[in-house]
Amino acid sequence: MQQPEPQSFDRVLSSMCTEPHPAAREAGERFLATNPGDPATYDAVASLEERAVELLATLADHPTPTEASGYVTSGGTEANVQAVRSARNRHDASDVNVVVPESGHFSFHKAAGLLDVELRTVPVDGDYRTRTDAVSAAVDESTALVVGVAGSTEYGRVDPIPELTRIAHDAGARMHVDAAWGGFILPFTGHEWSFDDAAVDTLTIDPHKFGQAAVPAGGLLARDAAALDALAVDTPYLETRSQATLTGTRSGAGVAGAVAAMEALWPDGYRDAVKRASGNADWLAAALADRGYDVIEPELPLVAASFPEPEFDALREVGWKISRTASGELRVVCMPHVTRGALRAFVADLDRIRA
Repeated sequence: MQQPEPQSFDRVLSSMCTEPHPAAREAGERFLATNPGDPATYDAVASLEERAVELLATLADHPTPTEASGYVTSGGTEANVQAVRSARNRHDASDVNVVVPESGHFSFHKAAGLLDVELRTVPVDGDYRTRTDAVSAAVDESTALVVGVAGSTEYGRVDPIPELTRIAHDAGARMHVDAAWGGFILPFTGHEWSFDDAAVDTLTIDPHKFGQAAVPAGGLLARDAAALDALAVDTPYLETRSQATLTGTRSGAGVAGAVAAMEALWPDGYRDAVKRASGNADWLAAALADRGYDVIEPELPLVAASFPEPEFDALREVGWKISRTASGELRVVCMPHVTRGALRAFVADLDRIRA
């Protein structure tokens, strides 16, 4: 049986993953069969993972990138679950809760169910950022973790991370930043989100999103080793006697591809990609506004706009891969593979549908 070809990215406007950089493809293939979950056996990929963590820590302004703790996860979901697990394990209350904005990724709902912790969801303000007064009201002595989002998946918004960190630490909780998508964009903006901007404890940042690594390649970073020590379990039959990761066996492809992409693109390649993507988002937002749609002003390269269901469905029928926010708005993510030409074609199809 002939194997099908992978789907083209030409009309994919909803994904937070993108085409991997050629260097990431090549490196991923070379390390496909290696297992960073057994670092004493697969020492070459284990060294690459140390390099991946150092590069991610550099992007996230860790005070000492060469000493940062972390690992390459399967994606943002695993990193977020692990951040919750680490905070729970380090907290001394019997009934632990985690405070998350309603803009938080659905992975935190998975984490709460898996780890048997209470999830306290707090509202966002009129611009889709976490309300700090609601967080202050929600935390108590049982709060193990406060979560802030740096590049929300629906509106591309960045929470007030320094203020949330102060609230968390004053309550005796840890602070986690979910920058899974935004982490490779934010270094080229003026937002406060990183280890240098606030005393955050853990941070999610995914190379397989805007970092242009091959899937799967997420990232979990920690300010200090204690966060990962809280995750460690004994591995008696391996040469490495403990393991802090969630999945255990992992393909070295994600690790090697992440390093290759970051070494090829940091910083200038990413800066150029962010500039292009931001320009595309501004262009699309203006084009939709000119046609009478109610557009939410882009903060990062993500466009959301109120959109009639028949037009949305018609665009899907002609092959555009678009999605909706929970409130029903059209959602377009201007990833590196999304060109101005593709957006012009998208708007042209919209005009034909509206005619």
